[in-house]
Order: sequence, then C-alpha cells, then structure tokens
Amino acid sequence: MNARVFRDTYGVPHLQAGDPLALVYLQGVNAARDRAWQIELERRRYLGTSAAFLGPDAAGWDVFARQARLADTAQRCFESLDDETREWVTAYVEGVNHALPGGASRAPEFAETRLTLQEWEPWTPLGIWLAVHVLFAGFPTKLWRTHVARQLGEDALDLFTSEGPHGAGSNGWLIPGSHTASGQAIVAGDPHRYIESPGVYQQIRLTCPEYDVLGLAVPGIPGLAHFGHTGGVAWAITNAMADYQDLYAERLRRTATGVEALCPDGWKPAAAHREVVEVAGADPIEVEVIETERGPIIQDGISLRYPPRVTGRLGFEVMAKLLRATTVADVDSAFDEWVEPVNVVLAADTAGGLLHRTAGLVPQRHASNRMRVVPAWEAEHQWEGWYDPMPREDVNGPVVMANARELAAPLGVEFAAPHRSDRIRELVNARDDWSVDDMPSIHKDTFLGSAGFVLDLLIDLEDLSTQAVALRTELLAWDRHMDAESTTASSYAALRKALIARLTDHFTILEDAEVAELFAPWMDPLTHVSYALENLVAANLPEINFGWLAREALEEVAAHKPRPPWGETHQLSPLHALRGPVFARDEEPYDLALSGDHHCVMSTSSLPGLTDMCIRASAARYAWDLADRSASRWVVPLGASGVLGDPHHHDQLPFWLSGSLAPAVAATSREDRGYSVEVDGFGTVRLEEADPERDLDLIHEWVTAERATYWGMGGLSRDEIAATYRFLDSVPTHHVYVVRLDDAPVALLQTYDPQADPAGAAYDVKAGDLGLHLLIAPGDPQPGFTGNLLQALAEFVFVQLGHPRLVVDPDVRNTRAIDRFHRTGFTLGPEAKIPQPDGSTKTAQFAFLTKAQFLSSKRSGTRDYS
Repeated sequence: MNARVFRDTYGVPHLQAGDPLALVYLQGVNAARDRAWQIELERRRYLGTSAAFLGPDAAGWDVFARQARLADTAQRCFESLDDETREWVTAYVEGVNHALPGGASRAPEFAETRLTLQEWEPWTPLGIWLAVHVLFAGFPTKLWRTHVARQLGEDALDLFTSEGPHGAGSNGWLIPGSHTASGQAIVAGDPHRYIESPGVYQQIRLTCPEYDVLGLAVPGIPGLAHFGHTGGVAWAITNAMADYQDLYAERLRRTATGVEALCPDGWKPAAAHREVVEVAGADPIEVEVIETERGPIIQDGISLRYPPRVTGRLGFEVMAKLLRATTVADVDSAFDEWVEPVNVVLAADTAGGLLHRTAGLVPQRHASNRMRVVPAWEAEHQWEGWYDPMPREDVNGPVVMANARELAAPLGVEFAAPHRSDRIRELVNARDDWSVDDMPSIHKDTFLGSAGFVLDLLIDLEDLSTQAVALRTELLAWDRHMDAESTTASSYAALRKALIARLTDHFTILEDAEVAELFAPWMDPLTHVSYALENLVAANLPEINFGWLAREALEEVAAHKPRPPWGETHQLSPLHALRGPVFARDEEPYDLALSGDHHCVMSTSSLPGLTDMCIRASAARYAWDLADRSASRWVVPLGASGVLGDPHHHDQLPFWLSGSLAPAVAATSREDRGYSVEVDGFGTVRLEEADPERDLDLIHEWVTAERATYWGMGGLSRDEIAATYRFLDSVPTHHVYVVRLDDAPVALLQTYDPQADPAGAAYDVKAGDLGLHLLIAPGDPQPGFTGNLLQALAEFVFVQLGHPRLVVDPDVRNTRAIDRFHRTGFTLGPEAKIPQPDGSTKTAQFAFLTKAQFLSSKRSGTRDYS
C-alpha cells in the first residue's frame, strides 16, 4: 500500500501506509505539522517547564507537575509497555521529531514566545496523556469538602454536591438496529471539554493493510483511544465520573539523612529532592519534591495516590488493539487493559453485537477516602486491591451515557445531574426509525431540564412589582429551551445568576481557603454554589429564606428588562495559552452566539453565577453509522489545523455553532490530491502523486534516458524499476511526484526523509530536513525553466509541507545542476559517497536551502531564476 497523507474538503488528514509502524510514524508527522504549538505546549506542561515561556500564570501548574512526578510516571509507564507497543509509540515520536521543526515554522506562537524545540523522548505521549487527564477524577474537590467540613461541620460534607462535572463530561448514546431505519446500530454523542484553540480532538483516518479506522485522535497521542469506527465496529466513551485518586494528610519530619513520613506501621523514609521551575519575567521557583509510600506530596502535607503512579501502567496497550478491532468482543477485550481515565464505553458491530461497560482501574478502600483528605498514618485508609469486575450491563434497547449516576454509580461519589441523560433517553426512545442524518436533532436539543427548581420558587411569591409579575408570567409560560434567539432564556439565565449571587453571600465563611495556587479554582464558593444550586434549594436550609432570595432576584432582573437574546451574551470563548484570537487579522469575524446551557443536551457551559460566556462545550460531535461508515458524520468546534490563518483553522465552526454535522468520509480522489502553484510568466506547476502502475512507462523512459545518467538507474530493467517505485510508494519516508506544467508532464520529483535514506548517513541531518531529487524530462532546453520550476517546488516544500530545510545531493560531476542550485540560493555543503540503486556509489555534493533564506530572497527578489 502506498504511504500518503491527503486531506478531504475540510482539511482532515487521511493517512495510509504499508504497515502499522509506517502509519503511526505518519500520524506523528501529521500531528507535528498540524498541531506543532499545541503538542509541544502539552509536552512542556507534563515536564513542568511551561512557565519558562508562558510566564507566572503557568507556574502553579509547573510546580504541581514536578511535585506529582508526571514525567517520572510517564517514563515508568513507557518502560512497562510490551515490546510491540513501545515500538509503536516510539515510531509515532520519531514522526513527531522529524516534522516538528517544519510545523513550528508555521505556528506563530513559537516566534511570539521564542520557544525553541527540543527532541521528544519516546515516553512523551504518555506524559501528555497524564497531563491532560490527571485532574479528570477531580481530586481537588476533596480539598474543598475537607474545607467545608472544617468550617460548617461534618453534616455539611455533602451540602455542595453538584451532581455535575466541574471539568469534563460527555453525552453518548447507542441506538440498536431495532430502533434505526437501516436495521444497523448508530453510536453517537459528543465529549464535553474546555473548548481550546487548537481543539483537543483531531479528526483523522488511519489506513494500512491491517486496518482502516476513522476517528478522533488526541494530538500528541498515537491511535484513536476514545472514538473510532473500523468499518466492522464503532466505539465511544464518556467520563465514568469514578473516584480513583486519593489525598492523604501526611505527617513529615526532617532527619539527619532526609525526610520521613508517618505510616500505619511507623516512620518510613520518604524520597526527597529539589527542582527549579524557571519562570519567564519572574524569579525561578525552587520546588521540594517529596514522595511517601502513598504518593507524591502535591501541596503542603498532602500526598496524591493515583493508579498510574502505583501500577506503572496507563493502558496504552489498548490504543493499538482498538485499531485492529472488528467486533464488539475485540473492543471489550482491549478495554480490559484500560487504566486512565476511567470511562464508560459503548460499542456496536455490524453483526449485531452491542456493548455497555466501564473500563479502568478503581481502588478498593475505605468509603471516607472518596470524600475528603484522610490521615496517612491510619491503616484503614490503605488501598486493598482493585474494584473487580468493573460494572457492565447487557444491551436490550437504546443506551445513554451522560455521566449520570447509573452504570458507574458504584465507582464514584459525584455524578452529573440526570437532566441530560433523561432528555436523551426520552428522545431516542420516541421513535424506531432513526438515521445518522437525524442525529443533530439530538445533539442540538436545548431543553433545560433543570429550570424547574428555580421557576418553582417563583410560583407563590407575593407583593411583586408590576414588572416582576409580568416577568414571572413570561418565565412560567416559557418552553424552557435555551435558544440563542430567546430573550426569555436570557431572562432565566439572569434570574439564576442573581439568585446564585445572593445565595453565595451566605457562605462567606468558606472564602480564602489555603491551598496551592493550582487548586484555588476548586475552592471558590461562587463556583460551588453555581453548580450545587439545585441541591442547595432542595436541602431547604432553615437559615436561608429561598423565597425572599428568589423575590429579590426576580425584581432585580425585571427592573432591567428588556433582556437581549441569550446568544448575545452566551458566546463561545475558546481558550488559548497566549489568549490568541480565533480569526486572523485579514478575516472578517462572525457571531459566536450559542444555544444551550450546562444541563441541556447541547451542553454549552458558562459559570452561571459569574458570566454567560461559554468555555466548555462539545469538543467534537460524532455519529457512527454501522450500516454504512461512509454515511457517518462529525464536527469539531474549530477545524483540522491549529495554525491561525490556515484555511482549515476554523472552517467547521459555522457547522458546530448551528449543531450541524459534516461528512466524516469526504476524501477526494487520488487525481485531485495534488498541489498547484502559479508562477508568474511561467505557468501553472502541478505536483501529482506518482502511481507505480499508471506512470511506469513515463518513469521508465525518464530514468533510463541518457540525461538521467547521474540517477544511477540506467542499468536497471523495467521490472527492477517497477519494484523500486512500488517500494518508494509503500513507505512513509519517500514520496514520488509527477510534475506538470500547464498539464504537460515535465519532471519527476522524489522527496525523502534523510533519516531513512543512505544520504542521511553522509551529512549532519537536522530535524525536519527534506531531501529532494529532481529529474527534468527530456526535451529542448528553455531559458529560466529549471529556476522557475525550483521556485514552485520550494513553495511546495516550505509552504505546503512545512519543512524548515531542503537538502539536495547531486553527483559532483553534474556541475550544471550544482551551479543551478547555487544560483537559486542553496548553500554548498560537504561532498560524500552515497550508495545507488544499481549497486554503485556516487560522490554527492550536498547543498542546503532554508525556508528563511527562500522567503527572504523571494521578498527581496534577489534569487536568480534565469
């Protein structure tokens, strides 16, 4: 199979290669080209070195990353992988290392922060995975509960239960064939995450002889862990809301030799050392890293125990196995090895197999461990093995997973309120002829099931102003849909915000909790009142007159009528580490108004007591069709590219804002996957992927011609040449293109990765180098022809492919070619001997052209194209 990267209408990469290692290498290359800033930022975060270029705002995270030992844990987990998985992950990292310099040259954030590249370690994907998910189980909430119990008493420990995820959640539903028009299942949903720029998911297709998988990748991570469709089976996950991380209060003492911690069986040595966090624009921070038998100290006197640190496993073995899955049984078996985070899994296959299970590691321990910080020196709080078997259930009809207290209830403490789950279940059970085209009607449903508990407070209010009576009448008649155009939805949101503000005033004693900087957001009373509002109202606290608070809130909002539409204040605000914009300077911004709300199926979350701006919502939406994978649909909030100004940076945003889905299989034909560039006064230069069968006559004629003497293929037979180009077509490191000028074939271009070519052993290879061989077709010489052609090819290498440096290695006897390259701006390098395809050896004259040199001379017009 040929090794190729091509893109569909939306710039989504479709990768194909001859084997899984070549394919995952290409996936790494693609991640570096499309998401260089994003993945390098995530790498620096797991290492705890992001403040060195982001400044003081990132220092709190870096201190935590060092103290939690994320980097060391990632390396341990990598070393515990089986040989095959380690090789697979390493191939991905090699692809990243090769393409990252080119990707970085396209991403403006590198220049803005002056961030310089470093080579990725083989375990970097595991470190990124840890950094992305270590807060998923919400262990900082245990700091909050401990604080509440201290200030308000043990009876208040559950008072602020939100039954709602503070950080991440998802919708997912499986509609079996009994409820679809096709008779085959549909798996659909949308993971809820903070909406980041670039996006946290990357649409991708991975194809090799062993499998062909469509899905959502996490940039920096090989494979498709969460959402995929292999043709035979499709799967999806949501956060199980399990509790699998514990916080321990440690008693530490200094000794002559170091630090000791009090354990159930006495004082034991703790590992301790110091590290320095560099901070741009501020003094460095010295960090003491201490680890007890429970785990690393993550703030003064409190240690964190989490499964990957305990077991040395993350579950990365599952990643490659999922790609090979063809049945539900394959998916089920693969997830048996899953560790972090704990998920609920749905899957369906074309044979009618259905799956609904949890996956991951959850420790067995004392019930109080789940609620709060517990004493490390008491034996009853030690872990006692793992929860086994993990909950699962047989599927007999439509299944919904929305982080609610259902299948995963034995594994956790706080779950999502049932509003999303109940609404999706109501919708999917309403008919039995669903199709993938119908899925947006569920994805974008805006009914707010939680509105009732606030509206009920208004019913019996007395002594209201005329304006307040009118507003109450309007709200009680409202259909409870949070639509962007609705002014009533906006009034409801304003009422809720006013109620939350007044209620928070009753809990000022909970302000100013002393925690590490990173955990401060988890200790904000306004945040907790916002998410726990339903529970607080239901608790009917005797010291709080909710009727009075509701009356005051209603009067406040009524006095400020009319309200603008909900979408005017409920706007998408993607997070970017440098607060970068969504739109480039030369683009016309458009409205980012959103429908939905936290408890809607179209979950577009704000912080209800503070702002209407939306920072958390569907990080992707998908609908997998088991009847016809090509009919599947998906969308992401922004686009395939993480580079501002790229045509595919946010071209899916209009679909996402409206709740629509785009075709998941929208690939163009091979003939349409070329690259064209106009060269003034020369014509249209087009590069098309060579086909070893279709183009063999042309290739054989050109490489055996007398003018191709220096190519070293003149002595090869037609069959040998065919075999050579079939091989080049099968590997991800070498590519062959037929170059056309105004539709006429004029040259053969071959590119190669010097790290996978004999040429690479003959010079000092730099990361991101791309080698080039150019063979001009036989014909009459034309003035300026080669120079103009080289200009077009340089555009292709530097702009389209994003490589930072171009390498050529003509035979030293080919003085015309050497002179041509030199006049075009190449810098001559060393001479060296390189083996040739026919078994001979050539002495090559290396020459180099950097992207900076090319662009500079292009702007100044100093390059000689004659």
